[in-house]
Parts: sequence; structure tokens; C-alpha cells
Amino acid sequence: MQKILIIGPSWVGDTMLVQPMLVRLKQRHPDCRIDVLAPPWTAALLRAMPEVHETIINPFPHGALQLAARYRLGKQLRAEQYDQAIVLPNSLKSALVPFFARIPLRTGFVGELRYGLLNDARKLDKSALPLMVERFAQLAEQPRGNIPHPLPNPKLEIPQTRRDATLGKFGLTLDKPVAVFCPGAEYGPAKRWPAPYFAEIAQRLQQRGYAVWLIGSGKDKEVADKIVALGNASCRNLCGSTDLADAIALLSCAQLVISNDSGLMHLAAALDKPMLALFGSSSPQFTPPLSAQAQVIKLDIKCSPCFKRECPLGHFNCMMQLTPDMVWENLNREKNL
Repeated sequence: MQKILIIGPSWVGDTMLVQPMLVRLKQRHPDCRIDVLAPPWTAALLRAMPEVHETIINPFPHGALQLAARYRLGKQLRAEQYDQAIVLPNSLKSALVPFFARIPLRTGFVGELRYGLLNDARKLDKSALPLMVERFAQLAEQPRGNIPHPLPNPKLEIPQTRRDATLGKFGLTLDKPVAVFCPGAEYGPAKRWPAPYFAEIAQRLQQRGYAVWLIGSGKDKEVADKIVALGNASCRNLCGSTDLADAIALLSCAQLVISNDSGLMHLAAALDKPMLALFGSSSPQFTPPLSAQAQVIKLDIKCSPCFKRECPLGHFNCMMQLTPDMVWENLNREKNL
């Protein structure tokens, strides 16, 4: 049995995009065992993927070298006798643990002077592999091998028992159609549609008989509070109250999701939920929601995408000019509200 260790990404959305690579590894090596070294906030998502045998918690804060601690973890992992490591982040730090673990084949893209740490270091052709999901999937192939097309979309399935337990935990019911809003974006404010715009769409949906749930991390609670305060007292603000497993289960209940470009957007896509994905500073040409039920809404203005955390020009036109009326028109066209 081949044993493979994946060094996972730091972001929830990127972690969801790893799944087609895992599927491909299982196609090429049906009896392989795949473990993933990943930060704790992605563990619940990885445990929902049937391709993953074990999730090993990566204890290192983002950006921290902690060389001695990485050596100790690598030394501990030697006993697992992995045949291959696939390093998905491009940092030097991410390649240290597989090197210290003496894993004989260490695969990844060239980045941050990792020669030696990786002995299967591949040069990334960004034009041939424009999507992040394609770049991950290519690392499941032989060097210079081609990925199969079409790649399977990431996919999550939630048992009914898990969904019911989560609804009960938060005292929620499904007596109305549910619209879930994901108003946050961990990367920064340039990816966030304005709270008053979300608030206006929430009012219109509630007038059409929808229940509106707001889902996100504790960092998103402030913006969600603003949405509630702007005439939406009936909205349920769950930001900061759910863990990742709860959020996945609640998203699975939605008849409609409206989301910024975020990790929750990718989870909703993997659940194949009807969705409007709002893009501003980022690009759907790199990390689109991978679902036939997802619609991307984006303004093609000159300065977008800039990929910045905050608007470098100070006007935030990529989101400010994406008005609630534009979004509502799209909803009416797609959902006949």
C-alpha cells in the first residue's frame, strides 16, 4: 500500500479545491492511504472528504519558521514511512517537515528556493494551468503528465442526521425556503460586498417568504450585525456561533446562497447549491466556484482584479458599483423571485 502525505493549504477555500487532486490520486493508486498535514481550522472539512485517511494537525502559525519544532514533527512522522509527500503551499517552510521526515519522494512546484527540500520540483506553467484546482491536480500526475479533463468538481455530501442535529443545535427550522448569506472574506475588505447592499437583498428575500441566515466566522459578526440592524431583525446571525462542520451542515439546507469570494463560497459550490458569487478584487479566472449551479457576478472595470486586501485606489468601485438592483435582477432571472 502506497502512503502519501499531503501538506495542505492554509485557507478553507483552497482546501476544498484540493479534493479533485485526492480523487485523482485514488484513481492512480486505488489502495493508497492519504494523510493530510493541515491547520486546525481546516480539519473538519478534510474529515468530511472520504479520500482522506487521517488529518494531522499542523501546529505552526502562518509565517512562523519554528525550525526546531518542524524538525521534531518531521522526526515523529518518520515512523509512518510515507512513500511520497505532495507539498501544496509554495513556501520553503511548508517543505521542511517532509524533508525532516525523510520521505523519499517529495513533490511540489518550484518556489522560495526549495531545491533539495523537494526532489520532484516542478515548474508551474500558469498559462497551461490557470485554475488553482488544476495546479493542485497536476501534482497528482507523473512529472510532465497531463491532468485529465474535465476534472471532477469538489463535492461534499452531508448526512441527514448531521443536518438535523445542527438545525436542532441552533433552534432552526426549514418551514421557509432558506437563503444563506456569507458576508465575510478572510483575506480582506476588498473582497466584501457592502453590508447595506446585503441588507437590501435580505429585505427583498424576506418579503418573498425566505428565511435569511448569516454565516461566517467571529470576524464577520460585526458586518452581519450591521445587516441585521439595517431593517433585518428577522435574519438569523450565526457568525461566530458555528464551527466549520456546523457551517457546512447549514449551507446544505439552503435553496440560495449569496457569497463573497471566500472559503464558504467554495463549500457551497461543493454542496452544489444555487449561488450568486460576488467578485471584486479577486478573479473568477483563478478560483471560481466550481458548480454548474453557481453564477459569478463581477464588474469588468479597469482596476479589477487587483488582488489586494484593501482597495489601493480608495474608491472600492469594483464592489460599490455592483448594486443591489444588479444582484436582484440576476436573482429574478435565475430564480424567478
